[in-house]
Amino acid sequence: MEIEKQKVVEALYTVIDPNSGKDIIKARMVEQLQVDGNNVNFNLILPSLNGPNKQNLIFDCVGAVKETYPEAEVNVHVVAKTPNSQASPTPISQVKNIIAIASGKGGVGKSTVATNIALGLKQLGAKVGLVDADLYGPSIPTMLGLKGSRPKVVDVDGKPKITPLRVYDMQVMSIGFIIEPQQAVVLRGPRLAGIIKQFFNDVLWEPLDYLIVDLPPGTGDIQLTLVQTVPVTGAVMVTTPQDVAVADAVKAMNMFLLPSVNVPILGVVENMSWFTPEDLPDRKYYLFGEGGGNQLAKMSNSPLLGQVPIVQGIREGGDKGKPIITDSDSIVASSFMNVAKSISEQVSIRNEHAEPTQVVKMQS
Repeated sequence: MEIEKQKVVEALYTVIDPNSGKDIIKARMVEQLQVDGNNVNFNLILPSLNGPNKQNLIFDCVGAVKETYPEAEVNVHVVAKTPNSQASPTPISQVKNIIAIASGKGGVGKSTVATNIALGLKQLGAKVGLVDADLYGPSIPTMLGLKGSRPKVVDVDGKPKITPLRVYDMQVMSIGFIIEPQQAVVLRGPRLAGIIKQFFNDVLWEPLDYLIVDLPPGTGDIQLTLVQTVPVTGAVMVTTPQDVAVADAVKAMNMFLLPSVNVPILGVVENMSWFTPEDLPDRKYYLFGEGGGNQLAKMSNSPLLGQVPIVQGIREGGDKGKPIITDSDSIVASSFMNVAKSISEQVSIRNEHAEPTQVVKMQS
């Protein structure tokens, strides 16, 4: 039987650290988990190599994995780190980077950008998940051909957990998988917050390099709940070139830059930069003006990650559940791939030169 890393992670959720009372995954005590054939190797992070709970934790780890995979050869390497050197545990510590895709107003193609960015990062070899956090207008199920699909609920240690859907080898979660397509979404603040928290606390996300979060436009309860629930690595702002879109995007951008929030802006994507007919790929018609993306990038002191033209294929791909980045013959696929590459570069720069983002604390 092939040993799956995700099932090993799920097994280790059952091992409780007696010092913190938390499982060793949420406590971020497991690092460098590798599966090679029947060999399962990982580092167990402890404050001291001579701690009183060391041997018991090792035995518990080995037993937990072998309960799922009796044939596994489990090698636990204890590494000593002081408590101060360990990052604070998060609800989804197996996710390296959480990227918010945001806009100031609707209609700028934010969900299209989020979907194609996620798939672009996947094509670059990263492990990627996608959260459709636009609870009022969940469009990602349509864009990925998942309309009518329903996630499974499984029991994990006596608690119900949601298994995200998988498409293009990418995990996806949306409220559109839970409600009927024609059902009106009427939710107030506390319920909105509860659903967003569920998307992170109660979904079985695999270890990921990037979790892309498609936010609703503007600023509101969903944005605030996100930054109060998980540490957001950075935000990508989506705008069109026109002044009205930029003016609204500035307001959304400034929420992330508030001292109490302090989420870095990774860059700006200018969508609908120009119209290009499919049969005349060298023609550019600037339907919404020019310069909005550069303007917003300067205001946010971040790079312009890319410009994406309007072509008929974007709309057709979204309606058919086949995002345009999956069509290598499209002139727009390369635009989205360039954006994905730029985001990957900016995340690396951000992580190298800045401390991890902290979860925003509620003010009493």
